[in-house]
Amino acid sequence: MKITGARNEPFSAIRKRALAQAGAHFTAGTAAPADKTAFLGLSEADLTPAVQNAVKTLLTEIDDLRGEVARLKSKLSEAEALADRDPLTPLLNRRAFVRELGRIRTFAQRYGSPASVVYFDLDGFKSVNDRFGHAAGDAALQAVAERLAANVRDSDIIGRMGGDEFGVILVQADEATARAKAESLAQAIEASPIEFGDWSAPLHISYGVREITPDVEPETLVAEADAAMFAAKRARTAAPPIATGEATG
Repeated sequence: MKITGARNEPFSAIRKRALAQAGAHFTAGTAAPADKTAFLGLSEADLTPAVQNAVKTLLTEIDDLRGEVARLKSKLSEAEALADRDPLTPLLNRRAFVRELGRIRTFAQRYGSPASVVYFDLDGFKSVNDRFGHAAGDAALQAVAERLAANVRDSDIIGRMGGDEFGVILVQADEATARAKAESLAQAIEASPIEFGDWSAPLHISYGVREITPDVEPETLVAEADAAMFAAKRARTAAPPIATGEATG
């Protein structure tokens, strides 16, 4: 809103003149008491009843708007959190994971702190869905998510990259440290079979590791860790597929 008036005229004078045109009466030298109109530089006694009611109504509406804004901000925060989450597991989705990878890369560049990304993939996962149904496949993915979450630090970051693929960002971990931790995580995932209904099956997993370097974009870091995982998977041809477990009843 554009406010017009004489150049260098105090805003308080412009405001009082506008209120006077609306029916307000002023007493020269009157100090503004602490009431609902104090922010105007006036007291309620300076205003006609009609203007008092209008100001009080306006202040009530402002309070209501503030409350509505607070509620909308809360809902927006909830929506943003949901937008970052994988729909099946309590992990980050790929978009949020890559964003966090960019943040960790920046931190590593600024402070010279090592970090690595590990890419995991379930071996033979497709046969679980084919033989036992998608509900069994979902149970396998949830089991992997739970075992990863139970075996990393709070400072590490886990995401489901899509399908049967998962990513872990290990902070304060160079490539050698990350490889040792990745092997430990793989063993934790494979330590016990998954069970669903009347069947159980062992989990087998492959992984690839890529140390985070500041000159490589986050998506490229993920792609290179993914490529390392596929190389490891090809070398693991002797491992039985996930669906070779015997049904139990």
